[in-house]
Amino acid sequence: MKRPLLMTGLVAVLATATSGAWAADHTDSPAAVADPAADITDLYTWMESDASKINLVMNVVPGATNTSSFSTSVIYTFHLTNPQTSDPSVLTSYMVMCQFTSNSSIQCWLEGPNGTIDYVSGDPTPSAGLDSTNGDMKVFAGLRNDPFFFNLDGFSDAIGTVKTAAPTLPMSSVAGCPQVDATTSDALVGMLGGTVNGTMPAADKFLGGDVMSIVVQLNKTPVTAAGDELRVWASTNQVGN
Repeated sequence: MKRPLLMTGLVAVLATATSGAWAADHTDSPAAVADPAADITDLYTWMESDASKINLVMNVVPGATNTSSFSTSVIYTFHLTNPQTSDPSVLTSYMVMCQFTSNSSIQCWLEGPNGTIDYVSGDPTPSAGLDSTNGDMKVFAGLRNDPFFFNLDGFSDAIGTVKTAAPTLPMSSVAGCPQVDATTSDALVGMLGGTVNGTMPAADKFLGGDVMSIVVQLNKTPVTAAGDELRVWASTNQVGN
């Protein structure tokens, strides 16, 4: 067995008394671009309204279609770290690891410091989700609309403006970074908030696009025994013989 290769990852921090967190990273890593099924586009995490359950979402395959698939040679992993309330330097780690044999066949394990806490296997495509053995985990996996909003035209306008202005910008004597005057700053803010140099409303580059989504819902209790804060990141790991 080859040593697992970490392909890509995203990080978010969830305080279980608050609503949620997210992170995004669309197709900018060469390793990820080479294997869309291992390219994490987004990571989302939030609490249910009664704060009893934690929702985790990992999206892969940017620009997915109804013929796209998850990889059978990738382990999709949510990493959860629970700091101790009385001493945040003391950390307890958990993982939700999922592996596919096909789009309609998945296995997921909830692992803690003392071994497997829960396990689920079967067809994850029904929207109601697949229930685990002990009832602490539910899993859905399938094609979904890409929820990420990105104003590419405005972002490109901003990049072009910065490149043009950079040679003439004065350098800060303290931070050693270019200083942007108020006029340029206002222009950049307008571009990031709109298109065509800030004169038109922002347009979503990913509108109508799809991704392959893995959604895991966990009961809060097994993964927050030490405190209310939960740090979450996601990875895809290539495995093979």
